[in-house]
Amino acid sequence: MDHQIKRTRAQESRAAIQRLYIAMRHLFIRGTYKPLGVSGEAMIDAMKDLRPEIYGNVNDPERVELDGLLYVMQRLPKGIEECRHIRLISREGLEKTGFTAIIPAKRRRDCYRIDEEQMFIEMTRGRSDIYDILTHLTFLYIEAEKIRRNSLDSKGRKQRDWLKLEQIIELESKRKKFNKEVAYTYLSTLLGRTYEETVAACERFSEAEDVNSIFHITYWLGRLSMEEALEENDRQISFSSALREKVGHHIYGEKWANRIKAFLFEKELLNRPIHIISANMHSVMNSIFGLGALKGKIKYDDLESLAKNLSIQNKKTLRDKVQAFALKNGMYQLEDTSGMNISVQIFDTEQIDSKNLPPEIEWNKTKNQEKKPVIVVMDYAFGEQAYETMDELLKPYEPEENVEIPIHIESVSVMGKAGILQGDKGDIMIPNAHVFEGTADNYPFENALNIEKFKGKGLGVYDGPMITVLGTSLQNKDILRYFLKSSWEAAGLEMEGAHYQKAIQAASKIRSSISPNITLRYAYYASDNPLETGSTLASGSLGEDGVKPTYMITIEILNGILG
Repeated sequence: MDHQIKRTRAQESRAAIQRLYIAMRHLFIRGTYKPLGVSGEAMIDAMKDLRPEIYGNVNDPERVELDGLLYVMQRLPKGIEECRHIRLISREGLEKTGFTAIIPAKRRRDCYRIDEEQMFIEMTRGRSDIYDILTHLTFLYIEAEKIRRNSLDSKGRKQRDWLKLEQIIELESKRKKFNKEVAYTYLSTLLGRTYEETVAACERFSEAEDVNSIFHITYWLGRLSMEEALEENDRQISFSSALREKVGHHIYGEKWANRIKAFLFEKELLNRPIHIISANMHSVMNSIFGLGALKGKIKYDDLESLAKNLSIQNKKTLRDKVQAFALKNGMYQLEDTSGMNISVQIFDTEQIDSKNLPPEIEWNKTKNQEKKPVIVVMDYAFGEQAYETMDELLKPYEPEENVEIPIHIESVSVMGKAGILQGDKGDIMIPNAHVFEGTADNYPFENALNIEKFKGKGLGVYDGPMITVLGTSLQNKDILRYFLKSSWEAAGLEMEGAHYQKAIQAASKIRSSISPNITLRYAYYASDNPLETGSTLASGSLGEDGVKPTYMITIEILNGILG
């Protein structure tokens, strides 16, 4: 009898994710590893078995994955491709030195170039952030090996195209002109891509913020790979002892939350009903103050058109006007100093003049005069960091030892970006539960938002469970189809929902630090559809298409609080 059971691709993929995370946890505890050593190779093999959608052609032995490369480089510090040694640290005092912080374009974290070969990267947002970095670096090393193989002949000698790239890099570093069409032909050979694909990638990289040219990145990835292979000059990733000690202990989250509660206490807002919103730093401010700030300066059709006007790159003056108006009329801005990289806005509704509100925002005069709600808007958390922030924020305020001041939290609202499994970019998902990938943890809840509130407004709306994944960069189509087609019937995937809900349920049902009848509002808009080729996160941001769902959700959240 044959006892062998053939596993599905979804099962194999889930096993690969588990292997990858076990390897990362092991290396983190150990403190250092070489990406092409035995431990690093285990991560590379797991990544290749998984074949994540966001990393595209990662398994192709010759073709370099260009969309994935740009996605990763926008989330890593500029110049990291030149660094042989990468050290992940906690906040350890470098912010007080003469080193200039390098902040990646698409992921807020302070990084420091210590010397020609070494980059320090601050990790203050928890394990998810560390795993995110390690998967991106693993992808980089896979692509660097492709560049090396494409650049050397069978005897290990540098090919002509590589020698020509060296000359181009020298000219580029001296800001001298070179024939780009000729340069693209050399580069296309080294990348294993067509001339047309190479030109398109060069244009995307040149338009990206805080990213070196693709010539520069290709050269340095290939050079360090060659030096390791030919000269045994190994690359290395290490973790500081302070980072290994601090992770998981809410050190930064406690500082972050205490500052917010101390500010509310100082302004005498702590004893009023508080509504927490996890969202971006512009939609609530623009919705409440945009019309009042720009009266007579722009033609008002609706909140969506006003928001689109403000989102145009050269309209910074208008955005500054809205912020200045908001700061004079009841909004407080708390920039983060804890290291959590989560800014906060506080809205005192007692100071808001309802005559300045747009018609889309409902205002219950009697309720708001009586209750005087306070709205705390916190910027997006990242993965497990969501548990740390919400868990600390929902605890009573302790201004001194043995003194506890309860916080009257009336609602928590979460507006997030997520990958959708049925629908298109820009569509809306309304969850009824959060399911944590790879565990038995699931969090059903009653959502005060529903499909009916969004129907008939020009976007697709879907409901069902949301899968809180270990990392969006580690999903592939087999796993996602399983979540969609199985009895889970999931609407989408994101990284924070289960972590938020875990903290809320602990505070309301176990610690009793907040009411068990707290109102919850969750809604997500689709930043990507990972089941559609060309619609993953690596294909680019939503841009203006994200304005409509963002403000539709913001309006419903505010109407639930103020209406």
